[in-house]
Amino acid sequence: MACDRYDITLAYDDSSETDSAVYSDSAESDEMDCPDVSAMSCQCNMREGIKLEMWKHSTSMKHVVNIIIALKRMKHVKPKSSEFGEEEMLNIIMDNVIQERRMNGVEVTKPSYTKTNTIIQCNVCDQFKKTLVQKSDSDSSSHLLAVTLRDGNHQYKAQFSLSTYVSPSASPNASQPVCLAISKSNFYLACTKSDGSSPHLVLKEITDNLSTIKDGDLNKDLLFFRKETGVANNTFESVKYPGWFISTVYEDFERVDMCQLSSGDRYTSFTLEQKQVIRN
Repeated sequence: MACDRYDITLAYDDSSETDSAVYSDSAESDEMDCPDVSAMSCQCNMREGIKLEMWKHSTSMKHVVNIIIALKRMKHVKPKSSEFGEEEMLNIIMDNVIQERRMNGVEVTKPSYTKTNTIIQCNVCDQFKKTLVQKSDSDSSSHLLAVTLRDGNHQYKAQFSLSTYVSPSASPNASQPVCLAISKSNFYLACTKSDGSSPHLVLKEITDNLSTIKDGDLNKDLLFFRKETGVANNTFESVKYPGWFISTVYEDFERVDMCQLSSGDRYTSFTLEQKQVIRN
């Protein structure tokens, strides 16, 4: 039925008045007589009790229910004096309506990556059949180039050892975490970032034990998510810098570096040639 306003008085000696006033007159119905009721005000007088006024306004039924619940909790509340101000009313509400809930802190476990006993030895080629080779500069620093090798030059191919890792926090369908090292050396591929620059690929010399790599470790930049699609296409995404992939360009003798998938002039698909699985 339509309604413009409800006046409800909660007497201290008769708490049942609130239930009968708020809910439908029908004993078989749990709905309010006026579903459009959407705003309320509350007045308190020691002689009359707590008086609830509701009038028609644009709001939700959730507000009405919250007021009803609050009133039910205040049925047996008696102020210390017949006249009290807003501060005492606030204290009554805080003591009787607001429920305190204790929240226990949950320790967030940082991801960790544990090395398995499986190592894949292989050569790596990009989608244009260019092979990754190691090149040392005059300053003794090393990096990778993508080169089309002719017959008789296969000795220049960089031999890689892919150490595989597992993480308890990874989903079953997640990509395989790996570290890529130059075989028989201490050089590992690392995705690093200098101040103000984009992530780039370097060869990093490592002598540490990499049996476990935790989130926040300095060696996290050695980890890549290897994802194999199709027959033998592999991508290598940096774990430390998500969205950045090992990549090459179409031209020969260009440096292997990192890129985002939106980079139209770089390519992120690789194949593993002469692959051999070794288990320790």
